[in-house]
Amino acid sequence: MSSEEKPLNNSQTTSTESNSTTNTPKEKSPESKKGFFRDTFESLVVTVIMALFGMTFVVQAVKVPTGSMLNTILIGDHLLVNKFVFGQDGLMLDKFTPHRPIKRGDIIVFKYPNDPTTSYVKRVIGLPGETIEIKGTKVFIDGKELPEQFVYAKQPLGDEFAPLQIFKTQDKPTEAFYKAYHTIENPTESSDITSAGQQFGNSAPYKIPANGYFAMGDNRDSSLDSRYWGTVPQSHIVGRAFIIYYSLDASKDQLGNTSSGNLLTDIFTRTRWSRIGSLVK
Repeated sequence: MSSEEKPLNNSQTTSTESNSTTNTPKEKSPESKKGFFRDTFESLVVTVIMALFGMTFVVQAVKVPTGSMLNTILIGDHLLVNKFVFGQDGLMLDKFTPHRPIKRGDIIVFKYPNDPTTSYVKRVIGLPGETIEIKGTKVFIDGKELPEQFVYAKQPLGDEFAPLQIFKTQDKPTEAFYKAYHTIENPTESSDITSAGQQFGNSAPYKIPANGYFAMGDNRDSSLDSRYWGTVPQSHIVGRAFIIYYSLDASKDQLGNTSSGNLLTDIFTRTRWSRIGSLVK
């Protein structure tokens, strides 16, 4: 038995003394009140610092307002972005966090090169130094066709917020791991819907500059992407979209409304519960 356990009588005496003063509540001293407020303040400061650190270096939340990535990402999806997966451009943090190079097929969030205050979500198609050429629905990298699974779909009439309605899905090529959505099954290389306004990679092969990435939307016929404004500089890339933490359906109901006008009601009636927690890939 340890020395603390031996003086049983002392413990009994202490217990008795405590019982004798049970009905006499002690008022907290000013020092203890100050200690409580100080501890609370310190906890709040630490929480804020950790939140700011996380938002700066670890994750970022974004909401998808457009349909350029349909049906991979729906309008109203709220995404978490992994900000350290590609590293922080040589910062000290890179020594302590796992990171890897940007790969073809990564869905990235980046600052729009023509307006860095706006964020875009697209898929990486071409890597630095590669030559890309687009012929109709097919993409060629260094002269070799990129394996993609083609899905043919249409936007519901009068509802740009709704998911695409699929009418045909091609067999999946062996190496394909994502879907590219098109509205025309067999477009010609000069088709307006596939070439109008496209300046990069459409009419001639285009070599991607160093530290640049060619990004395209999965909804190929309704995506303002690298075909129109060029490549994404690596310094503009925020991170990789990796999970849907919430999704709100903004498509029109039978009356043509995209919302009930009551946020609380919409949360219960329009939340896409099945998409919450889904990985973005």
